[in-house]
Amino acid sequence: MSEHEADVVVVGGGGSGLAAAIEAATLGRSVILVEKNPALGGTTARSVGSITASNTPHQTAAGVKDSPQDHFNDMPLFAAKWMPRSDNEALRRLLTENVPETVRWLMSMGVVFFGPLPEPPHRRPRMHSVLPTSRAYIYFLGRRARELGVDIRLATRARRFVVDNGAVKGVVCEGSSGTELTLFARGGVVLASGDYSANPELKAKYISPRIASVAPVNPTSTGDGHLMALELGSRVLNGDVFPFYIRFSSPSTKKLAQLLPPWRVITKSMKWALDNLPSGMLRPFVMDFLTTVLAPSPKLFTAGAILVNLKGERFTDETKDASDALVDQPEHAGFIVFDQQIAKRFSAWPYYISTAPSFGYAYCQDYKRSRKDIYHEAATVSALADKLKVPASALENTIKQRPNGESTWRAPFHALGPVKILLTLADGGLDVTDRLEVRGKNGEPILGLFAAGSVGQGGLLLEGHGHHIGWAFTSGRLAGRYAAHRVVSPSAS
Repeated sequence: MSEHEADVVVVGGGGSGLAAAIEAATLGRSVILVEKNPALGGTTARSVGSITASNTPHQTAAGVKDSPQDHFNDMPLFAAKWMPRSDNEALRRLLTENVPETVRWLMSMGVVFFGPLPEPPHRRPRMHSVLPTSRAYIYFLGRRARELGVDIRLATRARRFVVDNGAVKGVVCEGSSGTELTLFARGGVVLASGDYSANPELKAKYISPRIASVAPVNPTSTGDGHLMALELGSRVLNGDVFPFYIRFSSPSTKKLAQLLPPWRVITKSMKWALDNLPSGMLRPFVMDFLTTVLAPSPKLFTAGAILVNLKGERFTDETKDASDALVDQPEHAGFIVFDQQIAKRFSAWPYYISTAPSFGYAYCQDYKRSRKDIYHEAATVSALADKLKVPASALENTIKQRPNGESTWRAPFHALGPVKILLTLADGGLDVTDRLEVRGKNGEPILGLFAAGSVGQGGLLLEGHGHHIGWAFTSGRLAGRYAAHRVVSPSAS
């Protein structure tokens, strides 16, 4: 076993972990960051990449008058599904008051945003899309961390805490070869280990046994930090909350967005083009960035689209809870089927198919042009069924049995899919103070232990695009700062 010491030890190399490491290193502290995967990125690198904030340079340039207080007031409007239940208003305040500075902080390292974009029920345009994709976050933050001397150790998995008189003093880790090493922290340990969407046992315990079998967006989100903290007497808040959506699959072959480096000369050129050139000129290029596992808008179903399973059968009222119903269908998969009238309607704001990296929103024609692998069109229902490889008689019968019948639908007929149920995140986070200290037994802070990102969500409800990313970076920066401060005042919590 080998031993190493630093002022701050960070567990996790995604957005929140990198933010914590950079903040602590900026304050002159020595930092060791461990990441169990062979590369940095975490769930941040798999996200759409939008961040939602008020009082940004982009809002100012667009003449948008906004404030953290208005943002604070609007956030509960997204969480109606989970109400009434307790939200962590102290952490919501922490997010909305600090995320404007987080956007500027990201920009100072080279990250380029396009926006602000509207997303009701936000009363102001607050969504900012990262250019070209969410990989830009990891590129620039990873570079900055290395410039500051952060000791990044990949393929190194945290296993348990080193505890002395109830205080966390370090972390015992396992390297890729199975060797054990102990990392001691003079100031504190920051957990930034992500969520537990890939841990069947934790999903069954906190969400439900039905959800335990649903595949996650990030298969390495195994809840390691949660398990380590639970051993110290911590608890999970709002463990049954989970962003649970029907998702389009990512392309089977690499597209431009996955090959284009996030260099400033490229991202600045993209932003200029998005700001100045006609939309029609840009969309064929920008929509090549539809590479992530995007979620179709519920408005499709409100407008009359239906969801069928792999047998061509409709199995639920899609306007209520299509995501939950798809759990019980073969392969958790299906197709969204609609007619030409709906296709025409979903060609302009506010009727979009999904959000879209870089551009904000993608419409029917964007998917038809850029995602031929999941966009299907045919002159007859039977021909559409052949393309979907579902029984034609079943699909024809399904459409005839719609509430308004087949007569109200107009050819050609369209389908998107297959769509699948994927668990984006498990929102249950450890109980933390408003200084992001992890609480242990009797609700008392565990000295030397902080949490950020999903593992440090503390009961905060983060529905709506851009809130999880905003929390990841903002809480990471703050947790890294608080851990760094303990080097000067080790008796302080």
